[in-house]
Amino acid sequence: MYPTRKALAIAEEQELDLVEISPKAVPPVCKVMDYKKFLYEQKKRDKALKSKATKVIVKEIRFGPQTDDHDYEFKKKHAEKFLKEGAKLKAFVFFKGRSIVFKEQGQILLLRLAQDLEEYGKVEQMPRLEGKRMTMFIAPKKSK
Repeated sequence: MYPTRKALAIAEEQELDLVEISPKAVPPVCKVMDYKKFLYEQKKRDKALKSKATKVIVKEIRFGPQTDDHDYEFKKKHAEKFLKEGAKLKAFVFFKGRSIVFKEQGQILLLRLAQDLEEYGKVEQMPRLEGKRMTMFIAPKKSK
């Protein structure tokens, strides 16, 4: 009787499954186990790990290239609140029509926001122009 036949006989006797662990080994490595139970427990473990993983929330704040001071302050307060709650912040300046000529103003506005929010978060990505919008990401600082 070959070792695999012997192993199959043992598995059948115990009403379990014979699972091949390492087929390339000589002789092949096998294990007698309840395979459905193994899969169930593995799924359960994966689900537990997934639930422990932190979910990243991204909040957006939109500006125009000529946003005035009052609107800027109002949106800055919201940005502070988002960063304090632990959410990432995506601030962007949206250029409509010919306002794309004010690229520098948009960049200055975003850099000013980054400087004002320095104590709440750090800049993850500097202002970058993508099509008609200039975006910048700010990640919250870890609270101790």
